[in-house]
Amino acid sequence: MRFLTAGESHGPQLTAIIEGVPSGFSISIEEINDILKKRQGGYGRGRRMEIENDQVQIKSGIRFGKTTGAPITLVIENKDYSHWKKIMSVDQVDDESARRVSKPRPGHADLNGGLKYNHRDLRNILERSSARETAIRVAVGALVKQLLKPYGIILMSHVVNIGGIQSKTFIQLSVDRSLEQLQKQIEQSEVRCAEEIESNLMIKKIDEAKEIGDSIGGIVEVVALGLPIGLGSHVHWDLKLDGKIAQSILSIQAFKGVEIGMGFKVANLPGSMVHDEILWSEEKGFYRSTNRAGGIEGGMTTGEPLIVRGVMKPIPTLYKPLQSVDIDTKEAFAASIERSDACAVPAASIVAEHVIAWELANAFFEKFSGDSYEEITHQYQIYKEQIRKY
Repeated sequence: MRFLTAGESHGPQLTAIIEGVPSGFSISIEEINDILKKRQGGYGRGRRMEIENDQVQIKSGIRFGKTTGAPITLVIENKDYSHWKKIMSVDQVDDESARRVSKPRPGHADLNGGLKYNHRDLRNILERSSARETAIRVAVGALVKQLLKPYGIILMSHVVNIGGIQSKTFIQLSVDRSLEQLQKQIEQSEVRCAEEIESNLMIKKIDEAKEIGDSIGGIVEVVALGLPIGLGSHVHWDLKLDGKIAQSILSIQAFKGVEIGMGFKVANLPGSMVHDEILWSEEKGFYRSTNRAGGIEGGMTTGEPLIVRGVMKPIPTLYKPLQSVDIDTKEAFAASIERSDACAVPAASIVAEHVIAWELANAFFEKFSGDSYEEITHQYQIYKEQIRKY
């Protein structure tokens, strides 16, 4: 499968076209919209989330609630466009020069993009590079996540760090609570953190940043359960699933790092405390005694839970702006202010979950290829039996 997105932050709409989705899979538009609502939530979001009420429209590729095998077109309208029609006009306008943005914001794509594409109006860069684009990518991920449901594959996400306030990881949390309890606690938290004390401390940290016109970042964790052994491949560098997951996480605006399983902690430990011993039983077949690898070895899934963490930097658009240089006059100015968030880490956990959902769905349908639900399910059942008999 593949997809493309189009649209600007303050343009009329965001659009995605998904190609290669097999036929016969049930799709709920309500599930997609519920997830889009979660992306807009979270403590620390800015005023724009009060304007937008993201609802996906499906324009092609689904009929009577099932995929047809044809390209799927998704559209999310930008409600705020009504206030930006002249600024974002496709046609020339009389006062075009008066609407130029000439002050690049530190930490954004503004200056690099302006230099690369030879734009004297930096709005041409900041509109497309905006994290508003993640709305349509979440819609894509929310759709393909539904393709994995018939095979028992579940994804979830939560926040494990905001501004240095650390919460427990999935492995630590799952020791004394069920998956259902954990998901409920995450959804009840304004910062999508499973621990109440840490949630309150994170909220306090966000408030402190707001008060001084600053922003803070954090770490999100995504977990996928029920994955079969062998998604991805060791054969070529570009087929390794962990490589694809890392790229997908780092493609999210403001993400600066990614780790799988123990991640960077392995640098400080001996091999005996890093690798997972292999066991076998009549009931389980082959399995690992631990999951330090985070569900991937040699570029392939091990059958254990996939555990991925991504690091989000503080949002660079500040109400206490940093210094920049006007591209016209070359004089120093305080960077221009665009409406922004003090902290978007809770929302970013939803984005991370759904870009990973895309990669897992792609890997699944590469492994169990076919044009229809029935054909793919047949291939999947054959493989499960092969694994059982191994």
